[in-house]
Amino acid sequence: MRCLRMLRRGLRAMLPSKRPAAAGADGADGAGAKRAKADAEGAASNGSRNGAAPEIDEDLHSRQLAVYGRDTMRRLFASDVLVSGLNGLGAEIAKNLALAGVKSVTIHDVKNVEMWDLSANFFLSEQDIGKNRAVACVPKLQELNNAVIISALTEELTTEHLSRFQAVVFTDISLDKAYEFDEYCHSHQPPISFIKAEVCGLFGSVFCDFGPEFTVLDVDGEDPRTGIIASISNDSPALVSCVDDERLEFQDGDLVVFTEVQGMTELNDGKPRKVKNARPFSFSIEEDTSSYGIYTKGGIVTQVKEPKVLRFKTLRDAMRNPGDFLLSDFSKFERSPVLHLAFQALDKFKKVHGRYPAAGCEQDAKSFLTFAADINEASVDSKIEKIDEKLLRHFASGSRAVLNPMAAMFGGIVGQEVVKACSGKFHPLYQSIESLPTYPLDPDGLKPANSRYDAQISVFGSKLHKKLQDANIFIVGSGALGCEFLKNLALMGVSCSSKGKLTITDDDVIEKSNLTRQFLFRDWNIGQAKSTVAAAAANAINPSLHIDALQNRACPDTENVFHDIFWEGLDVVINALDNVNARMYMDMRCLYFQKPLLESGTLGAKCNTQMVIPHLTENYGASRDPPEKQAPMCTVHSFPHNIDHCLTWARSEFEGLLEKTPNEVNSFLSNPAQYAAAMRKAGDAQARELLERVSECLGKERCTTFEDCITWARLKFEDYFSNRVKQLTFTFPEDAATSTGAPFWSAPKRFPRPLKFSVDDSSHMHFIMSASILRAESFGLAIPDWAKNMSKLADAVNKVAVPEFEPKKGVNIVTDEKATNVSSSSIDDIAVIDDLLAKLEECAKSLPQGFQMKPIQFEKDDDTNFHMDLISGFANMRARNYSIPEVDKLKAKFIAGRIIPAIATSTAMATGLVCLELYKVVAGDHPIEDYRNTFANLALPLFSMAEPVPPKVIKHQDLSWTVWDRWSIQGNLTIAELIQWFSDKGLTAYSISCGTSLLYNSMFARHKERLHKKVVDVAREVAKVEVPEYRRHIDVVVACEDDEEQDIDIPLVSVYFR
Repeated sequence: MRCLRMLRRGLRAMLPSKRPAAAGADGADGAGAKRAKADAEGAASNGSRNGAAPEIDEDLHSRQLAVYGRDTMRRLFASDVLVSGLNGLGAEIAKNLALAGVKSVTIHDVKNVEMWDLSANFFLSEQDIGKNRAVACVPKLQELNNAVIISALTEELTTEHLSRFQAVVFTDISLDKAYEFDEYCHSHQPPISFIKAEVCGLFGSVFCDFGPEFTVLDVDGEDPRTGIIASISNDSPALVSCVDDERLEFQDGDLVVFTEVQGMTELNDGKPRKVKNARPFSFSIEEDTSSYGIYTKGGIVTQVKEPKVLRFKTLRDAMRNPGDFLLSDFSKFERSPVLHLAFQALDKFKKVHGRYPAAGCEQDAKSFLTFAADINEASVDSKIEKIDEKLLRHFASGSRAVLNPMAAMFGGIVGQEVVKACSGKFHPLYQSIESLPTYPLDPDGLKPANSRYDAQISVFGSKLHKKLQDANIFIVGSGALGCEFLKNLALMGVSCSSKGKLTITDDDVIEKSNLTRQFLFRDWNIGQAKSTVAAAAANAINPSLHIDALQNRACPDTENVFHDIFWEGLDVVINALDNVNARMYMDMRCLYFQKPLLESGTLGAKCNTQMVIPHLTENYGASRDPPEKQAPMCTVHSFPHNIDHCLTWARSEFEGLLEKTPNEVNSFLSNPAQYAAAMRKAGDAQARELLERVSECLGKERCTTFEDCITWARLKFEDYFSNRVKQLTFTFPEDAATSTGAPFWSAPKRFPRPLKFSVDDSSHMHFIMSASILRAESFGLAIPDWAKNMSKLADAVNKVAVPEFEPKKGVNIVTDEKATNVSSSSIDDIAVIDDLLAKLEECAKSLPQGFQMKPIQFEKDDDTNFHMDLISGFANMRARNYSIPEVDKLKAKFIAGRIIPAIATSTAMATGLVCLELYKVVAGDHPIEDYRNTFANLALPLFSMAEPVPPKVIKHQDLSWTVWDRWSIQGNLTIAELIQWFSDKGLTAYSISCGTSLLYNSMFARHKERLHKKVVDVAREVAKVEVPEYRRHIDVVVACEDDEEQDIDIPLVSVYFR
């Protein structure tokens, strides 16, 4: 189950442009279709609109770049893709590709829109019925990304059409035609990546053929693993030991290279060496180092990620001999071969009858079974001894339906496979035909009623559909997950009756970077409330949806909005959140009100889902991830050994100089007397340090002209990257030793070198420019036009007088890794504080009337504000001090901005999986064995489904309870009556508390006078509890022990006094 938790910490998403004209809005007529066809031909041959590779919009694609990187994105931008078959699955795939930003998506279909299609294709509406499916989808698909050329193709496909594309996807094609197209693509030079995908009710299949030889450039998309070397033996094989700062992630067979090794310099030749006997902090290399120099110190070992060549079978060969299936649910190990047979039987049925089997039709089921039996008998290598006829009947009955959750899930999988085909990033789904678990069908009410929900009804029946329509759902979050959930629920008909209601809440607004994943938003929505825009978009998909959009954060402060009556009326809660604290709060509320919670999260190509079902499963908070490892304060401030340390320090300095210090200045200027009193009361080293910064800011470092800002920036450069390093190496010379005699500068510490400023170094000058501009902004100064002119800036910098620095003796530099503060306290802090306050009062007299500074809050997603320029400048100069590899501004943004990698495909898959579980939750009466938690990594690819873990059961005598239980006691009881209630159950209640207040404890004699008071009155008197009118009860925590005086952990107790 740990894999199901690994994504919890992750889990998080835009600048205005002109609203686009509706692309292809008039494409329903014949002329529109012809123009669409012509557009497709142009798109396939012309490349980008201006013939040049488009630049990557880093503001828009930042989260996607964090997953793929620039090279992969450039390859995507140059790729033309065909998607044939615009059923629900085809629509999902096309959506994910448009969001990913391929060069062009040509959508092909020869069929016209029917009411049936509205069950899963969110681009379509009732007004589109009778139009060509592809043509009808073009306008809304184009809205998702104006940089992608979207076009429709409406004639029968030939192999000639396929030659224009790098990848082709088919979702509605016969096996014979698929064989023809796949063989053409397989033998084409260069090969065309061929994908055949199909969704039939609750079953799906994916087949990939990327050609006879396909090179995977990056198998898993993870950063190369590294280690800091502590020792290397002169042996064969040589043993390499690394510092125990972090566990090594190397595996046997990995290739690694060595750098910066001192003594055994022969290993610094750049030659990859193979890892063997990998351990948490050591490994061996297949090399005899006995004749090499003796290792002295230093060294970094880095994994080398080598390309991998895959050889794909053709579809015909794979159908004849499928080999190993990629399993997702090991409890259904035997199912994949049966479904392999089922898809072949379905193709045969459609060829003979010209249609799908009718839902619930016994005659069609028998015909389908006959075809399956005949195909199985003709099989030689893959014959099944005993066919599961019940499974095949389920398959046949719902085979025409493309259920939206299935389309969403498989749309995510296939969309990612196309990205792999176009870029070589991540490992393809290698020759697999994949299936999902099935669920029992209701034999009644499967007949179509000419409604948009007919496909879903054909699988589940009208009874479950009615429950879905009447459901009261709460979605928390309207970002990437929330948008996908809203689309899915609208298509499923959830909350679409007069009884049903869907409430969605999110306090965030739309930003530009959201647009590559949060597909219900458009560029003209930037700045608007997420929940409102998403709700309107969902209503456009299904006008019958009863949705209420709120802009409240779900937290203790809004329990007057999300009150008891609101919670008691809910059927299901769906989390679409991006942080653990919010998830924990929602988990607590679902526990309290005993409501099902459907949880999911994504991190790059990974996703997970967790079902939290009252009394059946453990809750979300039942197991917690260990806290993320934080670098010690002294490491960040004085001894960094990787770029993350440098960026953590850089962001801290940015916030200290440009946000915290200006805020402190404003606090002082707003009320000097109150501020002084607060500082004197604190009287510690931190107060002294704050005052020193404020005093410097308003004193010797005060800026009144832009030239002053340049002087400040130049002197800060000297202080940070030269003087401080000189002081550090003076205090701890390169040959310094610890108290035990060991070298002070041993791994992972890196010995630093001071930088010498030069106006000829562009990185030095860029630091000065960004620091000067932001300093001027914080002082409210005008920024001259020449501020970005490097020549004029250099002239101004050369005029700055930089004093010589002499290191001081006796300077205290914190080296204790357990220290949480680098401030050094002094016995005369109070005296220094008084002196600083006096100086501040003098400084204030020279300031203009009403002067206030402008604090600058870090904003990572605006590339014009110089925030990331300064932070990356800070970090890279520091990295240069310590000989740490530098990073570009984009990589710095990912780390310093704590950007969570995110892509549309994993989001779509996660929400599809959750909505499949929603069917079970709404149906009710499912045992825990029916539910599935899922972990998936689309990069590998890996799909793992598991039964949820049941809650821990606590027992006492004949009583038993779990975390889901809450003991409700009716009546306006006194403290004594409550104690007696427990006594009747064989428990001695010795302490009762409410919130953080103790209402009663048997140890305190004065508490005896409270025994005959009402519990609620004592809570009001002692705990100052105000019970709102809408609440009929008060919650208390009761500490109990049994007859043997052993503490018993009992559930929360609710006393219903009204």
